[in-house]
Amino acid sequence: MLPDEFVPALRSALTRAAFTVDDVYALLGDDAHRALGRNQTVPALRATRGGSPLATLVRLFALQVPVDRAAADTALPGLVEPLVAAGMLAASGGEVRALVDLRPYGDESHDWWIVCDPTPGLDSAGQSVRAMDPEHVLGISEASSSLAQLTVRTPVDRALDIGTGCGVQALHLAQHAREVVATDVNPRALAMASLTARLNDLDVEVRDGSLFDPVAGETFDLIATNPPFVISPPGSEVLVYRDSGMPGDSVVRHLVENADSHLSDGGWCQILANWAHRAGTDWQDQVGEWLGGRPVDAWILQRELVDPAAYVEMWLADAGLATAPDYVQRYDAWLDWFAEERIEAIGFGWLSLRKTSATPVHRIEEWAGEIAPPVGPAIADWGRRTDLLRTLDDGALLDQAFRQAPDLVEETRGPVGAEHPETIVVRLQQGVRRARQVDTVEAGLVGASDGDLTSGQILDALGSLLDRDAHELRRIYAPSVRELVEDGFLS
Repeated sequence: MLPDEFVPALRSALTRAAFTVDDVYALLGDDAHRALGRNQTVPALRATRGGSPLATLVRLFALQVPVDRAAADTALPGLVEPLVAAGMLAASGGEVRALVDLRPYGDESHDWWIVCDPTPGLDSAGQSVRAMDPEHVLGISEASSSLAQLTVRTPVDRALDIGTGCGVQALHLAQHAREVVATDVNPRALAMASLTARLNDLDVEVRDGSLFDPVAGETFDLIATNPPFVISPPGSEVLVYRDSGMPGDSVVRHLVENADSHLSDGGWCQILANWAHRAGTDWQDQVGEWLGGRPVDAWILQRELVDPAAYVEMWLADAGLATAPDYVQRYDAWLDWFAEERIEAIGFGWLSLRKTSATPVHRIEEWAGEIAPPVGPAIADWGRRTDLLRTLDDGALLDQAFRQAPDLVEETRGPVGAEHPETIVVRLQQGVRRARQVDTVEAGLVGASDGDLTSGQILDALGSLLDRDAHELRRIYAPSVRELVEDGFLS
């Protein structure tokens, strides 16, 4: 990849051209963006005919079409030859084409650039027209975006990105960690992650090795990983970015079983993962066994459940094999292996583990409902609520003053003009958008929780208002208060 001496010049060229997410979107326009979503490039090619440096960079990297050498020299002054020497561009016959993808990436606060491999050509149905290179370095994906939204973003001293790929998670971690280590087994990925960090003027240490091997004996305050979690038969061709070569879902199990030894007290390990649903075994029990008495709190959320056939189709298409001559044989062999392993379905989800010296709390659940990102704040809040709740019996719990969640809304339903609604539902608007049907007492409790009165005092007042015994209300509704706090309706 590009030597250090040329990186500042490349950064300056990208900045001068306004090669950012917003500016590229403005150049292309809504119609071209929608067409790209359908794998159609003609509208984007028409929108970039102007020959500006930005248009040239979009054609070169985003659209992966050759550009005139003079246009490339204007957009990348003094850089074409160094980029050719670095294997990032190829030049011949008066034209220049990209051998890598260099794309803008960012959020509300940051404009970054990512260096990765180009996405293989897709047909109109979104299928890859050629098999994926085993050492392909993936760019921005739905999975990487999900992990970025999931990660807790409190300031930390040391952070670790396992399986960094092109370095997306490391970029985010570097915004709130004093030191970032990024690991991968793919040398090409490490080179691209290093260039991604240097191009964005960030200090990220990249290390070669599998899973926790490169950080043996070290601890971190935050670990984020989108590991190669695809569950595939032994002997299958390995695509490094998605296949670990380990049997079944054991790569995820390995991460869970070893996370605590690499976490500082209170540190988080957050994992994007697949796990197998095996006949006769409850998936929650299976994943719970991985925790095995380890000193970690765990919130594990299954987001999706996929049947074996759909799973095989998805990953064969991902590998560019949907039109391969041996597609049927590969498909059949994969399903045979699932049957041998008694795998009836595959779960997709998120694991958030936090090292604790207290009695661990495990919440393992399925949530196919709405999610309003980012989820990181909700994960951090769950940790704080967990710390509080495990120290309190029901009596002490009712002596606490809580506030209703700031994003909480109440929905009522019933006949128009009726004195009382038939149903009352409270619903969170951010993070995991839970909803809970409540009765009149619970609705009154949540509505009056503004941090001034304790839950016990509010229940006493409701007892007087509803002409009910206050002591009985405390006994009946203490579990409700605990559940409302556990689920984030009160904090």
